[in-house]
Amino acid sequence: MDDVVDLVRRSLSGESDAEFRERIAEQADQLRDAIEAGTFDNEDFAVGLEVEVYAIDAEPEPATDDDGEDEPDEATLDADLSGGSGGDLGSLEPAEDAADDSFESDEDDGADEPYMDPADWEGRLAELPESIFGTAAAKELGVHNAEINTDPDVLGPTGLAVQTTSTEMRIKKARDAAREENRELVLDAMWTIPPAAGSVSYLSDVEERDGFVFAENMRQDPRYVALDNEALGHAGGEIDFSVPGASHSFPTILFESLTASIQPHLQIPDSDAFPAYYNAAIRTLGPMVALTANSPLLPADMYDAVEDPRALLEDTHHELRIAAFEQSVNTSENPKVRVPSDIETTTEVVDRVVEDDLFAPFLREWIEDGTRSGLHDTYWEFDHKRGTYWRWLRCVIGGDPVDGAGDERSLRIEYRPIPTQPTVADTIAVQVLTAGLLRGLVVADHPLAELPWQDAEASFYSAAREGPDADLAWVTADGQRTTDHDAIYDEVFEYARRGLASQDVPESQIDEMLAPIERRRALGTTPSQWKLDRVGEYLSEHDLPDAICEAQRDYYELSREHDTFADWL
Repeated sequence: MDDVVDLVRRSLSGESDAEFRERIAEQADQLRDAIEAGTFDNEDFAVGLEVEVYAIDAEPEPATDDDGEDEPDEATLDADLSGGSGGDLGSLEPAEDAADDSFESDEDDGADEPYMDPADWEGRLAELPESIFGTAAAKELGVHNAEINTDPDVLGPTGLAVQTTSTEMRIKKARDAAREENRELVLDAMWTIPPAAGSVSYLSDVEERDGFVFAENMRQDPRYVALDNEALGHAGGEIDFSVPGASHSFPTILFESLTASIQPHLQIPDSDAFPAYYNAAIRTLGPMVALTANSPLLPADMYDAVEDPRALLEDTHHELRIAAFEQSVNTSENPKVRVPSDIETTTEVVDRVVEDDLFAPFLREWIEDGTRSGLHDTYWEFDHKRGTYWRWLRCVIGGDPVDGAGDERSLRIEYRPIPTQPTVADTIAVQVLTAGLLRGLVVADHPLAELPWQDAEASFYSAAREGPDADLAWVTADGQRTTDHDAIYDEVFEYARRGLASQDVPESQIDEMLAPIERRRALGTTPSQWKLDRVGEYLSEHDLPDAICEAQRDYYELSREHDTFADWL
């Protein structure tokens, strides 16, 4: 721990800020020159995926004692919290180390059967053991959370099939590893069953060491600790969090780890075309969030200002993840988590990182030995700062080589606002829809980019609040402004299909891969709306906290029993 304190002190002392900024400036100049020279151009489009999950206990509750009250074993209920928002603060392990496919998968590719009898299960959050990391998953901000990554593949019929298989196998492998330690991994965007210690207590559990705050339930990685202390410093020592029905102040950013997201990546092979894809992507944020919303409720014991539970169900945001992440780290003068503005040239993605507020700088030699080699080492400090450029859409410069689509010198869009979906098939459908839509809009020269940026931003935040009932804004293929959901989603799916077809994906494969989300759209609901409706049903017999917990257990059971969310409607 002394090493962690030393690194945090060096990061936050200010003594190395000038050196860090100088390296950033030099590396940014090199990157601009390389982009303009076409060095980051590639052979084809490619896709990848990040999936965040959280852990719950998988041990039956102990028997009831003589006076009828449960007396949980402390080890069983020593629950920890969920994390993410989106790899929002970044995983601790390199993507290529997060998982491998060197195991035999089950012949049945469908959903796993429930692991235990729900009657014996409370579903409290639990810390993930070290044994699941390295080969099955990567670490995340909270000790209860993990990230599962796929290697990138060409955007095409074979590549999408590989992405599907890889996602299924890696999630299965991580789940199998977690089960060895009596844990279950949940595909969900926000945990809602409180840990045994209580949610606010758990999120506020900190101690001071040598003048720095250490959150007990946060990974004790020096980067996370430094970011935490940086954000706290800007906020004056406490960070406020307020959403309908709940208002709290926390001595750490750890409440960001309430959230979990999926993040599709799309590699753009032509750097000159990058702005067209990036600007189009900004205008898809609202419709995509409205279609995928999945985090309408906080942990049940965090509500402290609810007089009318049914009114809360009407007032709550469908995507509380957005508020949680923004409020946890937007403590400096210039908010770091927001919808990015348009770009005119590709090199502006470099400028944005350079100009962003500096949080917790590190120099490579503090944590890595040896001479620099390879793309990552060459731009190490720039990449470190890019990791704190937390816009809802951002460019990643460099990555893994993709057979048939280029080497590690690449430009890709990281699409960040989508919540973790209930099943693997739902997750893949969202990945395919996102990649196909961006490709289709640009290849067809769709005029969506004519939608004013302010309207795209308003559409996004309306989707976060209202989910499927959001006030969405769109420009149709014939240049007409519309807010009609049918017209918008007709084009969303039409141009996703066009984009996939332009990459030689056959119609039958497109139908199969998009079906989970198209069925959801046809049914007119989202996971967030299902959760709210389910809680509403339980309110006839339960108080709000119990209703939330019962609905969450139903979500877990149904997500494991069915291949897609639409199947359980």
